[in-house]
Amino acid sequence: MMPLSTSTDFQKEYTELFEIDTNLDRLVQKIELLSYVNPLNTEKEKQRFFSSKYLENPVFRYPKLKFDPYELHRLFFSQRLERIENDEIRQLYQDVIYYYSNMVQCIETIGQGKRFYYNSLRVYGSPTERDVQNARFILHYANEPVSGDMDKIYSPEEAKAYFEEFSKQYDFPLNIRFSTHIAADAMVSNVSQTLLIKKNTKFSKNQLLTLANHEIGVHLVTTYNGMLQPLKIFSNGFPKNVETQEGLAVLSEYMGGALTLKRLKELAYRVLASDSLIKGYDFSDTFDLIHNQYKLNRNDAFAITLRAHRGGGFTKDRLYLSGLRKIYKRYQKEAAMDNLLTGKVSLDYEDAIKALYKKGLALKITHRNHAYRQNLNADKTLEFILNNLK
Repeated sequence: MMPLSTSTDFQKEYTELFEIDTNLDRLVQKIELLSYVNPLNTEKEKQRFFSSKYLENPVFRYPKLKFDPYELHRLFFSQRLERIENDEIRQLYQDVIYYYSNMVQCIETIGQGKRFYYNSLRVYGSPTERDVQNARFILHYANEPVSGDMDKIYSPEEAKAYFEEFSKQYDFPLNIRFSTHIAADAMVSNVSQTLLIKKNTKFSKNQLLTLANHEIGVHLVTTYNGMLQPLKIFSNGFPKNVETQEGLAVLSEYMGGALTLKRLKELAYRVLASDSLIKGYDFSDTFDLIHNQYKLNRNDAFAITLRAHRGGGFTKDRLYLSGLRKIYKRYQKEAAMDNLLTGKVSLDYEDAIKALYKKGLALKITHRNHAYRQNLNADKTLEFILNNLK
């Protein structure tokens, strides 16, 4: 295969494709959903909710938009896709534009109740009955014995030092920033290639290993691999990439010896919280389900409920468990994950990725997940559960 940079005929053949891809890259830089959907006043509303004996639903505030949604929609749909001669690639880009457009609709309706909720459903879907059954199957297991590795004793600064040490095995820079406006204890910003660490929180030893394998081992690996691809859609994201990316990330936790039954139960609670949302229950009702019926402590129950109800109803979290199930089954059939680590890609589009490789429009990955080299999981219960998810 001739290198991209030296093949004049190659560049001429795909001139229109690269022009459209570059246009989309410029537009999509403005629409990182997670930077908008995390509330600005979480702690204040959490205390108010607790003080009300869990009766008064929180009223969250969100960041203001930094772009014109209508103008962005117009520019997305002004792309001349008919100029892409290859049918398969043209269909991929059509799907990509609809996906990005739906994301814009999500962002512009954050905090607007049902309007955001229905836009969220278009992007992330709703839990299936199978998802709910899998969640309940996981939750019927008794909790593990309490371990010192689960004690939350590490500060955000100590977490930063841990992640910096962990990242030395990877050949890419690690940018770290502290934040007060994220729902998770740590998360990757794909746009800025930054690992965000939540201020004013504590981490356990197990949690640090979990987050390192999840955020650095997969989310940053796919971020940097995507940036090295000739087409920017690998960096900006294929349609339905969240389920695949989160499945890969939780598999990394499992293979890295970090996954616990407690963590798996957290993913199960997220499915039930999304299911509660879908059935029309409000924040207080969902919290009651998780805290009073399933007996999860109130701080964790609040965090899970917040993640499902933020923005007006956000179903993204239901994808972690279904993503793990799909990726684990894929791993059992084919251990090689390189295609899925090419960038922010989706299992649903693996055939398209293979076609792009054949045409020289995708390059072999530079960064690999180190946890995938050897299965360090020693928990037979976890292995049994994963083998028996429907």
